[in-house]
Amino acid sequence: MRQPEGAPLHIIETYFECCGFDHTFIQGGTSVYLWNLSRTFAARGHRVSIVTPAHGRLDDLRARYEVEDLPYEDVYTLPLPLDPEVWHGFPAEAELKLRTTAHRIRLDGVDLYFLANAWLDRLPDTFYPPYDSKGRDLVFFKPLVFQVDAVRFLRSWFGDEKALVHAHEPYYHYLLPAALRDDPAKLVVSNVQSNMPIAKKVYAPEVRRLLGLLGVSAPRPSEEPGPEAPAAMVQYQRRTHLHYTYGPDHLPVYELTAENADLIDFLSAGQLDFYASFRDTPFEELFARLPIADVVRRNAHKMFVGGCAISDQWLAWDPADVDRAAVLGSLGLDPGLPTFFHNARYAVHHKGQRELIRAVDEVLKRGLAANFVVRCISGNGIADPLFHEIAERHKGRLHLEWERVPERQVFGYAAASDFCLFPSKFEMDTFLIAQGEAMAVGAVPIATDQRGMEHFRHADGPETTTGFAVNRSFAEDDELLVAALVARVHEAVALWHEQPDRYRELSRRAAAVARVFTWDHCADLHLEAFTRLWQGEPARLDVRRALRHGWFDLLDDAALTPEAAVAHGDLAAYERCAPLDDTAARTLFAAAWERADFAACARVAERRPGAVAADDLERLRTRATVTADGSLRYRLPHAARVEVVSPATAPGDRALPGVRPLARTAPGTFEGAPPGPGDLLLLTLDSGRVTWDEVRHG
Repeated sequence: MRQPEGAPLHIIETYFECCGFDHTFIQGGTSVYLWNLSRTFAARGHRVSIVTPAHGRLDDLRARYEVEDLPYEDVYTLPLPLDPEVWHGFPAEAELKLRTTAHRIRLDGVDLYFLANAWLDRLPDTFYPPYDSKGRDLVFFKPLVFQVDAVRFLRSWFGDEKALVHAHEPYYHYLLPAALRDDPAKLVVSNVQSNMPIAKKVYAPEVRRLLGLLGVSAPRPSEEPGPEAPAAMVQYQRRTHLHYTYGPDHLPVYELTAENADLIDFLSAGQLDFYASFRDTPFEELFARLPIADVVRRNAHKMFVGGCAISDQWLAWDPADVDRAAVLGSLGLDPGLPTFFHNARYAVHHKGQRELIRAVDEVLKRGLAANFVVRCISGNGIADPLFHEIAERHKGRLHLEWERVPERQVFGYAAASDFCLFPSKFEMDTFLIAQGEAMAVGAVPIATDQRGMEHFRHADGPETTTGFAVNRSFAEDDELLVAALVARVHEAVALWHEQPDRYRELSRRAAAVARVFTWDHCADLHLEAFTRLWQGEPARLDVRRALRHGWFDLLDDAALTPEAAVAHGDLAAYERCAPLDDTAARTLFAAAWERADFAACARVAERRPGAVAADDLERLRTRATVTADGSLRYRLPHAARVEVVSPATAPGDRALPGVRPLARTAPGTFEGAPPGPGDLLLLTLDSGRVTWDEVRHG
């Protein structure tokens, strides 16, 4: 392996679960990620430490490893202010009396430090508190206890040693960057592992009290958007899983980490891109109005892609060793038929599994000759009866399972399959190792065109694509996604039968793309950024990123491009780099029309009267009309769906708006009862972009 240039770094990985060295301890993918990355850093000659809770499993560790009990004891009382709106019947502030000890295992060149106390030792089987413990059981704060313990341990055990602290998932380390902000010996890199809502908040008195305990101050809470954000738009975000509203006196988790960390690490370029602007999603317009959007811009120079990877073991196994007939035959399937594979935890909305199983049912009912191996992993089984009904209906064509099985067995399923299905929704997947694994053994992907998965190139053009794409989805039980999956499965089967050479080309390409994502490559990306930080080089804004997201005020005129200004409909930016003549105005108008950015269309028409064709202006003005019978007729040639979103009349932050689709009466034409005051139109375009429109009354 490549050796480090210059002096080795001391990298301290810290997360609530860092037990990827032992499969009996693993609860989630982050644990596997951390162990693989840590081992690779150590193999490069760097000093690597891991700090994590023992989770009440010290006796289990002692049975399999040499555990060293360290001369460390931290006795203190942790004050915990409780939000009275959530913790009914509890005191205003709880006090947790703690005695924390530390224990070390040295393995594969990595020092693993396990912190233990009465609070961290709870939930030894699941590690993570169940969400329904919030407001009911103080075990909900176990991850917060670890944050405080971790900071105190880092300060005490490592003292003034220079180290780079790599902390994972903002919700699990939001105190740490602020607590170490003024420590000149500790550099902090915040890693965004999942796409949690970027404006997710925590109770501000809790943050202030605990940071005060740790000797630092906390910022005041940012203000929510004013009344200019329509209620229907704000309420609808609960359906998208992208944004939730909070009561007063709360602080955004991402703001606490981004403002205080030295760098911000993402798992893929697409994940970073998505988290920077939420472009083309129902949240994009609201996000731009929130204070957190300014936090992103202020800290954009800190962002980098550290990457993620497929396990070395998976890449080492040879798919040619898998007996396809034996594997599929053992599942009751016909090895002579094209076979589709899905492998993910059971998460019907996150993973698009309800749409997937409905699409499987549809194609098999139509008589398509194909096999489906669908794994929806769940320790408690699959609760939705629809899955079992469809599996029973299609015995011999569909194998459904939810049990955890050895990795080698999953490898066999993937290697015996021809295609893999990953219709993830709500942009919750940030790298999707399971898709990469299936592709690495030659399964051609059919997957959502999500930013966080674009590195697998299934949405590329014909010369470089690895498979088939379906549009992103931000709706539950999405009929458009079901229809797209049905169409892609039929296309895939036709390709398999009629163009075997083309199929083999895609299979080879899929494997080649996936096999680039190794832990060595991931370590290269991290160490490049870590070394610059270690050596004191200032982080710099990526100009291409600023152009893509329209942060034109952060750039000099020489860095601007007309193309970027057109993409954002920004007239002022365009005029900073080129004259706004009639040709440019028409280009800006056409691009804004394709995005359904009608406000930008109107600005262009007002700025350059006469430049835009009369027919185009008429289309803009009459896109929404009222018919003779009082119905709304909405016309947009590139719209796939139009819905009326009505604000809820019930009070409360958790109120859900009404959503009513307009009937599609012709391509690009939709009709239905007209919106009322306060209602908005939600447009889903053929491209997959989702955006808002308003029908003005009177």
